[in-house]
Amino acid sequence: MNATSGPSPAGALLLCRADATAVRPPAQLIGEQLLLAPAGDAWSVIVPEGKPWLHGGEPVEQVVTGWATALAVSAVTWPVVALWWDRDRAGLTLAAGFRRTVGYTWLADGTPVGEDEAIRTFAARLDLDPVLDVQALEPLTAPDPNADAPGRLLGVVAVLGRTGLALPTGLHPGESADRLRTLALAHGAEQVERPGHAGAWGRGLVRAELEVMESGPLGPYLRGPRARALDAVQLAAGLPLLLWGVGRRSGGWVTAGALLVAHGSLGLAYDRLREA
Repeated sequence: MNATSGPSPAGALLLCRADATAVRPPAQLIGEQLLLAPAGDAWSVIVPEGKPWLHGGEPVEQVVTGWATALAVSAVTWPVVALWWDRDRAGLTLAAGFRRTVGYTWLADGTPVGEDEAIRTFAARLDLDPVLDVQALEPLTAPDPNADAPGRLLGVVAVLGRTGLALPTGLHPGESADRLRTLALAHGAEQVERPGHAGAWGRGLVRAELEVMESGPLGPYLRGPRARALDAVQLAAGLPLLLWGVGRRSGGWVTAGALLVAHGSLGLAYDRLREA
């Protein structure tokens, strides 16, 4: 795409540096309509089926940043890169565990308005090559009259391709949410099933949480003082984040806070749940 192609409707892609089997359980806990598909070697992509940024009054950036944060704190061991765009801007957000999110933004015409340090932090947290990959990212932060915002995001995708990312054909930043959904389904993306009624939601939450933890490298640390300390941190961080999101009427941050609270609570009750 180029600067003459006109503004793009709002949309988003969430790139998870993990296989779909590991991404599925935490994605279920978000409680939104999502599609999930493999995206190369040890990468998966989440495509929103709906458009919550249209109905809730929140910018698409704020919605997907909350989702990325929720996924990252749920997974702990793998990062999430959220790519988002609307008619005025586009950008990326990196969420990795409990670290502060890193973001960068471009105007619709491709003008960079982010901090250069953010791109270097982005590269470092993804363990990108500090020379070759950073050199490839740096032009994306420089003025370019021939670039537009979706083109900048395509440049980010190209750099991540060196780590194994391979988006399904046609699944590109800048497309409308409806077209992304159609393309994802055509490539065999699965619909992430949301929990049903309250009782089923609770049981599904427990099962999904345990699957995430037991299938990852944190499995040996599910019990004992180290696990309890991590659960306490999640609970302590989640409560104020949840209240802050409610006060701001931010669905994305409410989701992130709720998942942290759920993680901490479920972790502290893990032994009892497993014995039941």
